[in-house]
Amino acid sequence: MSMTRRDALKAVAALGATAAAAPAAARERREAPADAVGMLYDASRCIGCKACMVACREANHVPYPDGADLYYEPRDLSANCKNIIKLNKGETAWSYIKRQCMHCVDPGCVSACMMGSFQKREYGIVTWDPTRCVGCRYCQVACQFNVPKFQWDTPKPRIVKCEMCNHLLAEGGIPACCDVCPREAVIFGDYRELLADARARLAAEPERYHPKIYGEHDAGGTQVLYLAKAGFAFEDLGLPDLGDEPTPALSETIQHSIYKGFIAPAALYAALGVAVWRSKRAARVSQEVKS
Repeated sequence: MSMTRRDALKAVAALGATAAAAPAAARERREAPADAVGMLYDASRCIGCKACMVACREANHVPYPDGADLYYEPRDLSANCKNIIKLNKGETAWSYIKRQCMHCVDPGCVSACMMGSFQKREYGIVTWDPTRCVGCRYCQVACQFNVPKFQWDTPKPRIVKCEMCNHLLAEGGIPACCDVCPREAVIFGDYRELLADARARLAAEPERYHPKIYGEHDAGGTQVLYLAKAGFAFEDLGLPDLGDEPTPALSETIQHSIYKGFIAPAALYAALGVAVWRSKRAARVSQEVKS
């Protein structure tokens, strides 16, 4: 007589009871590191010239797709595009928006990466280490901004996303997109100074802007900050309303509670062991009765 479905369900129920009994210790809220850098994009200054896109491609050696040339115009972030300017048309006005990795204060991709390939490293920049990546692409699922992209057309694929030109920062430079912008629509600097700058702009010209700094609190905070033109909500520009809590806060609280002290896996192992023992004992008793 083998282990029955009822026995298996009892084992799973025992695991659930153990997990439910485990105290859920709230995960500590994370803040940007002391040396955090960032970007501030002001949509009211952007003229859509897309010089930042060309500079990004050149600085990061991002190849053009097969058959494309200098006039190639991507429609979204992809394995061939780390940084993009999009046009959003309202009923009576229009606005550009710049999209790239948000460099979250508490990134979902870092939390989901089982190999530690994604990490917040120097200056709080979220970077990808190819030597650790196994290609699981959990980072793509975990990113609430849909940023990381996987190269499908190469035998040695990479995860493609903005890394704030960290190779240029190491040489004393700044991100290429910020360096070439003719209107300073996107600027680079100390994260906290950029946040203060954004607040000052809102206070000085409230009629010019939508009354919010996107990234100040959204999804736990991001090191890429946005100011939108008056009349344009951030949702209209493709930036999602995610609330103030970071994605990993809930998932890691649950996981850490279940696996604290390895209690739940041990309980499951024990429950399965008991179920197997009972099944074997029932089989032995049945055999003795027949004989």
